Amino acid sequence: MRETILDRIGNTPLVRLDRVGAGLPVPVYGKCEFLNPGGSIKDRIALAIVDDAERRGRLVPGMTLVEATAGNTGIGLALVAAARGYKLACVLPEKMCVDKRASLAALGAEVIITANAPPHDPRNFRRVAERLAADHGWFPTNQFGNVANPRIHELTTGPELVTQCEARPGAVVCGVGTGGTITGVGRYLKTQVAGTKVVLADPIGSRLAHLVDARHPDLDAAYRVEGIGGSEPPDVLDLSVIDEAERVSDEESFAMTLRLIREEGLLVGGSSGTAVVAALRVAARGDVAGPVIAVLADSWDRYFSTPWLRFDQQECGGTIAQVKNTQGTSP
Repeated sequence: MRETILDRIGNTPLVRLDRVGAGLPVPVYGKCEFLNPGGSIKDRIALAIVDDAERRGRLVPGMTLVEATAGNTGIGLALVAAARGYKLACVLPEKMCVDKRASLAALGAEVIITANAPPHDPRNFRRVAERLAADHGWFPTNQFGNVANPRIHELTTGPELVTQCEARPGAVVCGVGTGGTITGVGRYLKTQVAGTKVVLADPIGSRLAHLVDARHPDLDAAYRVEGIGGSEPPDVLDLSVIDEAERVSDEESFAMTLRLIREEGLLVGGSSGTAVVAALRVAARGDVAGPVIAVLADSWDRYFSTPWLRFDQQECGGTIAQVKNTQGTSP
């Protein structure tokens, strides 16, 4: 059978975090979604959304897809568009780093930047994508409201986590961008694996933790971690499958991300740090009976321009020597 790059989406490895999780009552694992072909967990939903639209006759080659994205779903859709013969337009809020814009442009997508506006503001990236779809007759992939999003995680990501884990998972921890991952995985766990906790890792500044547990502050403020959190729940998010929430600061997220890169060799982005900080807290409490799994959502390569990853020689603890021209001389 002829295989394409799209056949390599999913079935990502589960690895034990031996260094950052050392000394805890239960092991902590990372689900390596950054090893998908497009570098993130969003490859799964990009393919699922297009497959679903094709089956329903909504898409034919030559049409244009449009998505409001923090970057990762856009990159996943660009891979699918290239393989299936579609054009793609991506609307990004201006807070998203330039690396994502450059990647999307290199993949052939039309990149449209809009203001960091709240959900009901007409300048909000989701509202802009909706208008573009209506004005141009483009197909709205609508990751925030498309039921194919959580369904693919219920069918694939959830079963993979359980099959790959050495024992019944004590908890699964992830952030919420669209809500598809935590909803789909949570639905699978609630029906198939009794007793596993589903934990939201939420940036401080997001309101989602408060919606899970009212004891958390009802806070809507700026934060720097990209791709997770928000001021209101996305349409596909099912809050009923989430057992608890952990709030994580930007500083904790970025410090942990650098530890994952340097101590575990995992080339991940900032939201993976958020998930692992929360997972370590859950594991440290001692009230879960099995391993704790953190979803490592995306790759470091889309954050090279960010201040937290643009570290200098002294910060990284390495040696960067200037090599002089020694042509014609002995060592």
